[in-house]
Amino acid sequence: MVKVEHLVKYYGEKEVLSDISFSIREGEVVGLLGLNGVGKSTTMNILTGYLSATSGSVKIDGHDILADANAAKRNIGYLPELFAFYPEMRVNEYLEFCCDLKGVTKNKKERGEHLDAICQRVGLSHVRGRMIRNLSKGYKQRVGFAQALVGSPKVLVLDEPTVGLDPSQIIEIRELIRSAGKSSTVIVSSHILSEIQAICDRVIVIHGGKVIADDTPESLSRMILATHRMVVRILGESEKVTEVLKATPGVLKVTCLSEKEPGAYDYRIDGEPNTDIRADVFRCLAKADLPLLCTYNNELSLEDVFLHLIGDTHGEQKGGEEK
Repeated sequence: MVKVEHLVKYYGEKEVLSDISFSIREGEVVGLLGLNGVGKSTTMNILTGYLSATSGSVKIDGHDILADANAAKRNIGYLPELFAFYPEMRVNEYLEFCCDLKGVTKNKKERGEHLDAICQRVGLSHVRGRMIRNLSKGYKQRVGFAQALVGSPKVLVLDEPTVGLDPSQIIEIRELIRSAGKSSTVIVSSHILSEIQAICDRVIVIHGGKVIADDTPESLSRMILATHRMVVRILGESEKVTEVLKATPGVLKVTCLSEKEPGAYDYRIDGEPNTDIRADVFRCLAKADLPLLCTYNNELSLEDVFLHLIGDTHGEQKGGEEK
């Protein structure tokens, strides 16, 4: 559905994108993840035809975004981070205006049914007669989402869709994005890791103007599984357990966290980097007759994965855009 090949973008002499390539299948919800200033917005602006690339190509449903712009853009719904609208318009007037811009049928009945379905889908039905300037931030964002859905595009491009929203509004927008993924390919740009992890099937990580990772959040986490770190629950006297764990090969530090069950404590165990301490911990506990009641998932969070991938080099980015 979306094919990006060898994108390069310069602003003057500053290289913002350096040979970016990826493809997205129909029906995928993909997160474009990166720190501020690494090229996310530039990539999205090129995807939607707002900017041209210095070199490379973008195809939307087989249509080149430059050579066949009208056909490509008919398949795109775009919600930019700084969503612009006409505040003096009523919601319904604005959506009618968007229909005109996108060439949606002028048949009054068909257009009305189309807008009715969109407004019901995004929760705007009861405010369609209100002026946009009088809406809350959350409802304005819903209006932006609604205009992106006008024309039933095959691809939705959402740039920081939850920025500035309160927690309840963020949850509502997340649900809208998940719902949209059932009928469209969705690309979501964000630097908020929890957003990407909550709504996306796949993550493309951009850093220094390049794609440095492209996989599911779970697969990325498993790639750098923290086998040298464990949190476990063990039945037995804490002093004895701590002594046994500290004597385990490869273990550097043992922290007793708290008593979670009668006579059973949780412990955090840190081992030498790039080692797998799990089997040795199990054997030592079994030998000392200390029952291991449970272990906790030691897969890394998306934040851990992200920092691992970029080396936590916040000050060494090549990106030159504002976000």
